[in-house]
Amino acid sequence: MSTQHGMITTPVTTDLLRGHLDVETTPHGLLPHRLPARARRQIPDDQTATAEAQPSGVRLVFRTRATTISLDTLPTKRVYRGFPPPPDGVYDLLVDGRLTAQATVPGGRVRTITDMTTQAYELSEGEPGTACFTGLPAGEKDIEIWLPHTEITEVIALRTDAPVEKARDHGRKVWLHHGSSISHGSNATHPTATWPALAAARGQVELINLGFSGSALLDPFTARAMRDTPADLISVKIGINVVNADAMRLRAFGPAVHGFLDTLREGHPTTPLLVVSAILCPVQEDTPGPLMPDFEGGTPGFRATGDPAERPLGRLTLTVIRAELARIVALRATDDPNLHYLDGRDLYGEQDHTELPLPDAVHPDPAGHRRIAENFGQLVFGDGGPFAAGKG
Repeated sequence: MSTQHGMITTPVTTDLLRGHLDVETTPHGLLPHRLPARARRQIPDDQTATAEAQPSGVRLVFRTRATTISLDTLPTKRVYRGFPPPPDGVYDLLVDGRLTAQATVPGGRVRTITDMTTQAYELSEGEPGTACFTGLPAGEKDIEIWLPHTEITEVIALRTDAPVEKARDHGRKVWLHHGSSISHGSNATHPTATWPALAAARGQVELINLGFSGSALLDPFTARAMRDTPADLISVKIGINVVNADAMRLRAFGPAVHGFLDTLREGHPTTPLLVVSAILCPVQEDTPGPLMPDFEGGTPGFRATGDPAERPLGRLTLTVIRAELARIVALRATDDPNLHYLDGRDLYGEQDHTELPLPDAVHPDPAGHRRIAENFGQLVFGDGGPFAAGKG
């Protein structure tokens, strides 16, 4: 810790971070990861490697009297060639659990996707920047700084106008969640507005979000990472990526689900475990993948390209997967009373789609994230739900 121009500089160390499973030391600082090193060595594609390094749900947590806080970072931003760059990622600062301030960090590295189908990219180097928060309430307070959920972020240093102390332990349960880009936070405008973050706030739990864009594919390395992560509540959202990647047929899907759940139960034999199927997605309900980019209308979207006539041959759709997940959970629940199933259409179904359509045909908009979180909070954390108070 050092003092410069009235500000105290605190190097960011692992004890300030939450929501991660590993950290990597870089020439600039610390890079949080949402999968451990052993799992990362088994990642087969750049899509998953990028997604796990984007810090959805990762935050700095500490206690201080500071009214001015600055965080030095080096972001890596993603743009698509031929389209305008997205807005800079948002840093959310919470005071005693309430969103109080937001900031962005301009500049940084730029990862330009040159082909949406193959995810080929070019990387341009850039300089670190600073997220600044001023005019914060006086007095002792708990601070959380949530990192941008879709920007790889190397955290360098924390600067404050008062000393930083370790955060207090509030005794909250840890909720470990795995899912697809919707769980990762696609189309959410800031990190505490993803549906898992909103649901965690409602359930008053500590979130570890293993939502990986395009990469909820029942990977054994993800199951082992979850098995080895301490948690009081666990959920896995399965379906949409398996279908839109056209990753397997029905014969392989069922055993893969069993294997994933078996691995989780090796480390968490009695923890409440919730299996959630996909939310309503009309383009994939009865049409197999693969899902392909669709640029009609001038904005990126998606369309399913499989043949529905091949469903009897084992081609997967969301309708097929929901039925298989319900069957598997019912079968296993006879010996596992802490295993539960939730149809994703109870989180976002036909009525929700009519009111809040998916802007790119796959991902909800910010209001859709809020709707999913509200329904998850009521059905899962609410009275009688699998994660209700007293369970876990």
